[in-house]
Amino acid sequence: MTGRPVGDTDERTDDAIRNRIVDDLDRARRRTHLLTSSLDDSELARQHSRLMSPLVWDLAHIGNQEELWLLRDVGGRDPILPETVDQLYDAFQHPRADRPALPLLDPSESRRYVGEVRMKVIDLLDKIPLHGRRLTEGGFVFGMIAQHEQQHAETMLATHQLRVGDPVLSAPPTPAPTEVDRFEVLVSGGPFTMGTSAHPWALDNERPAHQVEVPSFWMDTVPVTNVDYQDFIADGGYQQRRWWHPAGWQHVREAGLTAPLFWQLDGRQWLRRRFGRLEPVPDKEPVMHVCWYEADAYARWAGKRLPTEAEWEKAARHDPVSGADRQYPWGDGVPTADRANLGQDHLQPAAVGAYPKGASPLGIHQLIGDVWEWTSSDFGGYPGFSPWPYREYSEVFFSPDYKVLRGGSFAADRVACRGTFRNWDYPIRRQIFAGFRCARDAAADEG
Repeated sequence: MTGRPVGDTDERTDDAIRNRIVDDLDRARRRTHLLTSSLDDSELARQHSRLMSPLVWDLAHIGNQEELWLLRDVGGRDPILPETVDQLYDAFQHPRADRPALPLLDPSESRRYVGEVRMKVIDLLDKIPLHGRRLTEGGFVFGMIAQHEQQHAETMLATHQLRVGDPVLSAPPTPAPTEVDRFEVLVSGGPFTMGTSAHPWALDNERPAHQVEVPSFWMDTVPVTNVDYQDFIADGGYQQRRWWHPAGWQHVREAGLTAPLFWQLDGRQWLRRRFGRLEPVPDKEPVMHVCWYEADAYARWAGKRLPTEAEWEKAARHDPVSGADRQYPWGDGVPTADRANLGQDHLQPAAVGAYPKGASPLGIHQLIGDVWEWTSSDFGGYPGFSPWPYREYSEVFFSPDYKVLRGGSFAADRVACRGTFRNWDYPIRRQIFAGFRCARDAAADEG
């Protein structure tokens, strides 16, 4: 970026926004490069699971979305490649299972393409006003693209987990946990402001901010751990219909589920496969790779339930002392390495209690990072929802067929993870980095 004199507050603010955009785009691209450069071209082009795209599709799709929104829409530039390429990387035209048969750009072509797009975007950024047009106001569309690439980085990491072969990824261990009381706390009833109308990069399904009345409820201070979940398995949880949603019980029988995905029993010890390595299942880590039906069944078995989406957000954002609704459990400060396990820095969840500085005022731990947390809520729009800048991001998915997940995971980046951020998926999905925590009603206790 070129330097320029700072004349007033607006220019200083614009410079800060541009610097943030460059940092977020660069961090996303470093992650994309690591995930794609760690495999040879044949593995990039291979489909490792019908649930996922070939990694080379993700790579060029990232560049194509960046070109469409930033170079063509914002910058008014001509297409870099023939416009027929757009159709190849339109996620709505081609289901994941069908993408290997498409005439995709090969790995070398894909790398050149995304590199050229990024070079032109950085050149464009210094020339585009960040005021006067909704799409660019506060850098929104640049932030949207940074979030999009990081969401694909998480998807690509899931592909790495599904891949069979020697390990190619490594990361340092997670921080050592501190002792944390594993109990539940009362979240007092009353109104709070759910969603946001102020965050400049919030996506349409997070908007608008609105008042929600939430009755008092009890929330677990930590996610359900692997050792907790082993108790459910040992007690015959997968064999007892009474714990399961009817559709979940049918899925358990048809799919033959007996444990979380990637787990296997070796004698009396549970092992898991993690990015090509077989290792003992860590007792104190949040359980992961469980679908919504499994989370719901465990909660019933434990005499509890999954929290609603509103309950989860109130626990994560509402300060009962000041009455303020913050961006994160700890306040409005951005996630840092001592507050949350994000950014694929460790390639696994941390043991419960590893991030005491990230706890909420009520002492609820690890609401941000580690594992996405299933909620009981269906995915839908908030009151006053308006699709923007395109319907296909959120609105086409509003349906009881999808359940909401909150909080991000170790595979998510801070740009795509905040207290208002909403994720969603089918209730049978297990390849995603999802776990859960439990809640229960407080009405009986109050009475």
